[in-house]
Amino acid sequence: MRRRGVVAAAGVAAVTLPVAGYRYATRRWRRRLLAAPRTQPGEDELAPAIDAMGGEVVRLRSRDGLRLSARWLPAAEPKGRKTKAAWQPDPHEAIVLLHGWSGSVAPDIVEYAPFLRATACVLALDFRGHGESDDAPTTWGMNEIEDVAGALAWLGERGVQRVALFGTSMGGITAIASVGVLGDGTLAAADMDIDAPAGVVPAPRPLIVGVVADSVPPELAVGVGSRIPGPLGRVVADRLFSAAVICQGGEAVWRHVDVAKMHMRDFSDAFIDGYLDAEWPAIGGCVGGYRIEGPGAQLFARIEGSHFTILGLPLLPLLDYLRVRGVMPA
Repeated sequence: MRRRGVVAAAGVAAVTLPVAGYRYATRRWRRRLLAAPRTQPGEDELAPAIDAMGGEVVRLRSRDGLRLSARWLPAAEPKGRKTKAAWQPDPHEAIVLLHGWSGSVAPDIVEYAPFLRATACVLALDFRGHGESDDAPTTWGMNEIEDVAGALAWLGERGVQRVALFGTSMGGITAIASVGVLGDGTLAAADMDIDAPAGVVPAPRPLIVGVVADSVPPELAVGVGSRIPGPLGRVVADRLFSAAVICQGGEAVWRHVDVAKMHMRDFSDAFIDGYLDAEWPAIGGCVGGYRIEGPGAQLFARIEGSHFTILGLPLLPLLDYLRVRGVMPA
């Protein structure tokens, strides 16, 4: 009986230690994810390029009262445009640029604003707790929707009637969620202020007419596993899905979904401490909190599937299709 009791206790300990380590790791991840770095290394070097675009730094308020920083960039005809017709932007249209977790919107301005301005004016927004906006915890879209609502109100006051949301990573999550929470303009008084003084008519909020979003929610396995009952939830959650679609003439002509299976190993508290200290903040914007192409590979005991799928694109099937279509040499 004594030996059986010792074996049983050892078995319980063997199960408890990995679980405790996982909970410790997720607590550390959670604390760091809520406190996003306001700026990323090297952002100061982007100032000359942003200043050369013109525009102005503006201040606006989120729907729940936080002061937010943004940059307003008027539409600009791209250099080298070859057309006989005079190009004229629609003053009633704008694009709201939404950045990812950590840092300000400055890198996105440099990367995306030059071609977005060829379509419409651009309002590049610093989310709460990022850049020059008021301090607040990062909530991965839950409260950042209030920032988007504030941006829409600011644009509505300036006569903008139609808006497209352009977001990457956390910005993509927020863009998609904003349509569901704020409405796409077809909902009557989606964000009416019932406490506003009588007789005060707020400026009409622009319609969200389009969303361009690149997003994968963090901790996908937790979200999936908690919503699918039984052992199937864990089976699905352990898999990473990556998809690509090619459209032509407004219709999807090719699509592919690839799957990789990730088997995480048991690791010690000392390992996760060292890993987070060495990899933070780079992994803060990575799905799952790891970079498989770097030290994050040490988190796994076994991986089944394509390396490209884990990075986020089923590259080999895509290249094969492009060769079949003659876009690339076979």
